[in-house]
Amino acid sequence: MTGTAIGNGAAGKAATLIEALPWLERFHGRIVVLKYGGNAMIDDDLRLAFAEDVVFLRYAGLRPVVVHGGGPQISAHLDRLGMQSTFAAGLRVTTKETMDVVRMVLTGQVNREIVGLVNAHGPFAVGMSGEDAHLLTARRMHAEVDGAQVDLGQVGEIVAVNPGAVQALIADGRIPVISSVARSESGEVLNVNADTAAAAVAVELGAAKLVFLTDVAGLYPRWSGTDAASALTARPISQLTEDELAELMPGLSDGMIPKMAACLAAVRGGVPQAHVLDGRLPHSILLEIFTDSGIGTMVVPNTPQVIKGASDVSH
Repeated sequence: MTGTAIGNGAAGKAATLIEALPWLERFHGRIVVLKYGGNAMIDDDLRLAFAEDVVFLRYAGLRPVVVHGGGPQISAHLDRLGMQSTFAAGLRVTTKETMDVVRMVLTGQVNREIVGLVNAHGPFAVGMSGEDAHLLTARRMHAEVDGAQVDLGQVGEIVAVNPGAVQALIADGRIPVISSVARSESGEVLNVNADTAAAAVAVELGAAKLVFLTDVAGLYPRWSGTDAASALTARPISQLTEDELAELMPGLSDGMIPKMAACLAAVRGGVPQAHVLDGRLPHSILLEIFTDSGIGTMVVPNTPQVIKGASDVSH
């Protein structure tokens, strides 16, 4: 390789770093909540890339918080036990027996794996569940399918977030990794949707960003996810306001409803930006936060909010 070629490569790397400078200034010291799920959790290369992204954010001066589910792992474990998985309105119907598996897999398996991957780069991640220190309090919920109420069993909707333990970890320079299990006021353990949990945590922490990793490139305006032909010409929406999203909600597919409802709840709760990113793309988090173009779909409030300490550059 010639010296010119080496110089050009180095210049390209320097340009990339300089491009990141406004975003480093904008988000330095701010909390970013990352909802981790989909193929990014089960593909080994993507799992490693996610851990690297989280540690990069920490070293870059941001304060990442990870909230995770574990749908594929739960389904796989239920299959091994010969237990059937049933879904309604995009949510897992959770019996008492199913809840035991959900709790074990999320808190005892998936959470520990994420913590281990992050901590391969330093003593940063601390695992916890929504049960710990009463972080998440929930109550039983029902779903409506075709106009009828469906009993989801031990599935909860979050009614309160007690962020003290998470804030203490952040202040100590740690990266909280939270599994989406909660307790009710009576002490019943409930399975809560990880998208909903991430939004509630982001609102309570005053996060500057909420990022969802999923298995699509964003929210598509004219594609439900079932028509392969239309997918060839479909393009995800780059940005929309909370009212624009609310108008689209009734026509969304079941799989997208919890994610987009969580985006809506977050921006209505004061989070300036909520993003849906393609977790199948390595380092998608860094591409969104630190590049001028960004990727995926971003939901913003009707009246744009200025991120505290930020420049006036929009992203």
